[in-house]
Amino acid sequence: MVARKILRVCAASLLGLAFVTGTGVSASAAPAPEQSTQQSVNVRTLRYDTSRAAEFKEAWDEGAKIWNEHVKNVQLVPGSPAEITILADNGWPRAQVQGLGRGTVWMGRQATQEGHYVIRIASHELGHILGLPDRRTGRCDDLMSGASAGTACKNPNPNPAEIAEVERNFQFGRSGIKPGTVLSEAPVLTRH
Repeated sequence: MVARKILRVCAASLLGLAFVTGTGVSASAAPAPEQSTQQSVNVRTLRYDTSRAAEFKEAWDEGAKIWNEHVKNVQLVPGSPAEITILADNGWPRAQVQGLGRGTVWMGRQATQEGHYVIRIASHELGHILGLPDRRTGRCDDLMSGASAGTACKNPNPNPAEIAEVERNFQFGRSGIKPGTVLSEAPVLTRH
């Protein structure tokens, strides 16, 4: 009986020593699983409703597709009930944000009649719903510069900084835009 206890203590000590020193115990041990360098991403799916988007339905679908190709933390899909309501009217494009990933966007015919690129408008307004503010830089490579880039700008794609900001917004569940904020593409009028 005492011999068995001594044998168990010795075996446990040797096994413990093998683990501490990293010495393999058996050649038949299963290989360690590969370690992934990527963290798993929880994708948030947002449904959008284009039933009242009039002649602009395809532009909104294209704008959603562009965002889906650029971000991983959120995906936009047509469906109901929708977190994003899409409308068309005769004013300027705008977004009313109700919270991150929720709100109403309008395609305003005034901007399209002036020659602004309809797919860029759709992608830009969806950017507001994804938590991006207007940044009137006048640069065509900044999607959120909106109409300030002029009618010659046909770039509907977010730049790397805008993509990273949306990824952070949905990773941490917050945005810099307060619920109830209305963001409009109407030109800013200055007094002289």
